[in-house]
Amino acid sequence: MELDIIAHPGNLKASQEHAGQVEAAGFGSIWWTDSGRSAYLAATASALTTDRIQIGTGIAVAFPRSPMVTAGIAWELAASTGGRFVLGLGSQIKAHIERRYSSEFAPPGPRMREYVESVKAIFRAFAGLEKLSYEGEYYNFSLLPPTWSPGPIEVDAPPVYISAVLPYMSRLVGEVADGIHVHPFHSPEYVRDIQRKAIEEGLARSGRSLDQITFSCPIMTAVGDSDEELARTREHARTMIAFYGSTRTYSPVFEHHGYDGISEELHALQKRGDIPGMQALISDEILDHYTITSNWNDLGGKLVDRYRDLAPNVRVTSYTAADNWSDPESREKWSHVTKAMRDAG
Repeated sequence: MELDIIAHPGNLKASQEHAGQVEAAGFGSIWWTDSGRSAYLAATASALTTDRIQIGTGIAVAFPRSPMVTAGIAWELAASTGGRFVLGLGSQIKAHIERRYSSEFAPPGPRMREYVESVKAIFRAFAGLEKLSYEGEYYNFSLLPPTWSPGPIEVDAPPVYISAVLPYMSRLVGEVADGIHVHPFHSPEYVRDIQRKAIEEGLARSGRSLDQITFSCPIMTAVGDSDEELARTREHARTMIAFYGSTRTYSPVFEHHGYDGISEELHALQKRGDIPGMQALISDEILDHYTITSNWNDLGGKLVDRYRDLAPNVRVTSYTAADNWSDPESREKWSHVTKAMRDAG
């Protein structure tokens, strides 16, 4: 099992340098996330400086971009990387889609279904396998003159992953996608009991099997070799769980472990700006469901043990390795973790 990394784009030269260092440290994939800068541009910068690692978006926001635009970018990245690019898409939340991007959001599930279906139809048209013809309620594509098509490439079309938390989107993964970007706020039990079950329902509808889906799992870790370092990283993880958990849509992730009502409490505290109160709600017991605490030497083995049986194809991603990436000592520690995971299988 390899360790992947979540990365946030900087300027293009910085993203290029970061990707090269990630590859040198032994990571299996670098997942760029749309934030203040474009995940696609960072992926392009990565393609210019790496030879081995998988490069993907984890995630790129779907709805503000036409599926034709997204498909064209993904197609070029697949060709330029020799097939190392993975297209990871997410719906984001309503406020961002409508008020930051001025785009249509509702209904996000059916809209995402058509988005993925149309992207894959465009891929087939680019490859010359069929004439472009996709008709849906939200997206329609029927025109692709040769001048405007990039044409076939020497590698397969890029896989398409969807970010999912709740059962509808998870079923959609099984129906139309090639992988799932699990939310960083998760427990292995929630993924196995709720999301995997929903994915299997979707797979039954599409006539596929679970080994055709990749589970990409970003993990929040609290890691250190001293009591001080462990305490500091655990408090950082506690804060992240509190903020993610305050999104009431994600309350089932808490409820699966019997923590009913905590999302409502966190949401109310966040509205009041009571950050210490939010942190105090996340007990050590709660924290341990959604994070891994370890010393540096044992972290690789703990990650493998916790996720190896989740599904046939699992990618484990560090959600926090990039936080102190400018520190050479931190990069060296993560390099040892990547080696330990490969050795552990």
